[in-house]
Amino acid sequence: MAQLKINMYNPQQTIELQQLTKEWETVNSSEPVAEKIETLRSILRFHEYRYYVQNDPLISDFEYDHLYKLLEKAEAEHPALITTDSPTQRVGSGLVKDFPKVQHLVPMLSLENSYNADDLLDWDRKARELSRLDVVEYCVEPKFDGASISLIYEDDLLARAATRGDGVTGDEITINTKKIKSVPLSAKFSHYGIEQVEIRGEVLINKNNFKAYNQKLMDEGLPPLANPRNAAAGSLRIKDTAEVGRRNLEAFLYHVSYIVNGESSTANESQPQTHSGMLEMLWNLGFRSPQKEMKVAGGIEEVIRYVNEFEIKRDNLPYEIDGMVIKVNNLHLQEQLGMTSHHPRWAIAYKFKARQATSRLTGVEFQVGRTGAVTPVAKIEPVQVGGVTVSSISIHNEEYIREKNLLLGDTILIERSGDVIPQIVKSFPELRKGDETAILFPVDCPVCHHPLFKPAEEAVWRCININCEAQVVERIIHFVSKDAMDIKSFGEANVRKFYAEGLLKDVPGIYLLDFDALARMEGFGKKSIDNLKAAIEASKTQPLHRLIYALGIRYVGETTAKTLANVVEHVHDFKNFTEEQLQQMEDVGTKVANSIYRFFHDEANLQMIEKLEQLGVSLVNQKKQVVENDRLAGQTFLFTGTLNRLKRSDAEEMVEKNGGKIVSGVSSKLNYLVVGEDAGSKLEKAKKITSIKIINEEDFIKMLPV
Repeated sequence: MAQLKINMYNPQQTIELQQLTKEWETVNSSEPVAEKIETLRSILRFHEYRYYVQNDPLISDFEYDHLYKLLEKAEAEHPALITTDSPTQRVGSGLVKDFPKVQHLVPMLSLENSYNADDLLDWDRKARELSRLDVVEYCVEPKFDGASISLIYEDDLLARAATRGDGVTGDEITINTKKIKSVPLSAKFSHYGIEQVEIRGEVLINKNNFKAYNQKLMDEGLPPLANPRNAAAGSLRIKDTAEVGRRNLEAFLYHVSYIVNGESSTANESQPQTHSGMLEMLWNLGFRSPQKEMKVAGGIEEVIRYVNEFEIKRDNLPYEIDGMVIKVNNLHLQEQLGMTSHHPRWAIAYKFKARQATSRLTGVEFQVGRTGAVTPVAKIEPVQVGGVTVSSISIHNEEYIREKNLLLGDTILIERSGDVIPQIVKSFPELRKGDETAILFPVDCPVCHHPLFKPAEEAVWRCININCEAQVVERIIHFVSKDAMDIKSFGEANVRKFYAEGLLKDVPGIYLLDFDALARMEGFGKKSIDNLKAAIEASKTQPLHRLIYALGIRYVGETTAKTLANVVEHVHDFKNFTEEQLQQMEDVGTKVANSIYRFFHDEANLQMIEKLEQLGVSLVNQKKQVVENDRLAGQTFLFTGTLNRLKRSDAEEMVEKNGGKIVSGVSSKLNYLVVGEDAGSKLEKAKKITSIKIINEEDFIKMLPV
């Protein structure tokens, strides 16, 4: 492996370096150590450039940290080979030269990273040994995934703001920072005897604002940003300060790095002596510090419990975090522990499981859903993301493939948030070698080979053969699902197995299942068969709205199914409704009305419904929604985000029992939008309609009778 001199703008070398990134750990061990280490340095410098200068990383943070640790280990084993320009000997990388350069009062060092409890236990051991204490008190706080900044206040006024830069020198961004409303232009540090102070923090964009900004970019035909961190970092360097203000940046301030006291001899007496105390001081001075998110822990075991708890709830936060930061709480002990050339010994970052990773797009399969929609599914080289091995990702439709500029063989960046289905963030055209090929969308159904059809107003190709095997199976799976007829013990796997064995061929066949044949199949004992029988029998008396939802009428979700159920005595009554009459119902527009009308005027659907009734399934509205009182009569409600005290379904039931109605979308017909944590686009849309009252969960509960 020859030593590399990087030309950042050479596309061919970009490909070579990315390939070296992937192959690094398989390099022949006979390679001279000095050349091998220098090549690894070159790889890291290249990726620092892509991250810090271009704001367009080619690998995930986890992958970069892994390579960095390899270099640290190699240099520790061969200290004579350490060079002054090694990535381990400095904090960061180059800077975009659009803004004046300023020097930080105290260098902004990186933190040592850890990925498991063993790392934290080892770090705690070193801290206890150096401090000669049996137990060290720590302060734990979120590790925000944004852009680092440094603020200087002099005589209580904001004097200067700068980016992190290379840790010693950063870009001066004072004017842009003043557009961030969570950064006070003045703060009474003098009340604490402080004349000059340097504080550190993170600028970020919350999840909702990031989604809205990306949508704006796509509406303008521009590529979306990969993540909120890139969006925040790029926003700080915009020369149009008005545009900075429009992006709704936020800033968390979490560290006091430098203090110059006034002439008063009692100045230090009023200043906190702990890190947690400093966070409280910043909060009291008007800064958005993590004072409410932080925890003071009496030992490393308590730290480990807290970081594990926080990782579980990270998806409910309105902003992105990628881990937790653990700091020795006592400031005098921090000073005693000191720092290395790269990181302080009194702090460590605990990184959560990686949310992003790079992989390679190796193939595309086309799947057919219950409505005939043909969905392409990307097959990728298996990769760990967020603790899960990902090998398949939906790529939605033909337009999505064009939008993401995807070719077979591409290197891609994928992202997974909690339990959310992984998504492809972008492809890397600059890494193409020339043997990539286009993804060809089929013209015929991949299952039944019937010609596909795409309505002019839609982005999805569909198989319109109602007897297509794939659609039949998916319709049965939907019918037995939890939110539909809730036939426990059935499930997707059993539907597919029974269909393949010839025991099930359509929805009515659920109620004609041959249990004797089932008993002869492996894995089905008497108890499991009895449970399945009981679940099938119980489903016959499900409320009418569940049956309507289970029928799989296009565009009819659970809320609309309830609306429909409350206007008829028997499901066959829908045969007598015109499209105009259907549109008079709450939340039933032209498209939904047309779909309902067509469903109940299709002879095959009517025969299926009639057969279900003959088999004992109730098609009668046995009792319409029972209203206990009229406290909310005439009022419409919609819930968005995560509720803390109530389940969404329970809250909706409370509305209906008190005479109110649940609607499915934001419109002028909506009276109340109840907002939980991590509310989505519905909140932004509701803000634009002045007649809608936006309330939280507590406000909603107060509206209910005691």
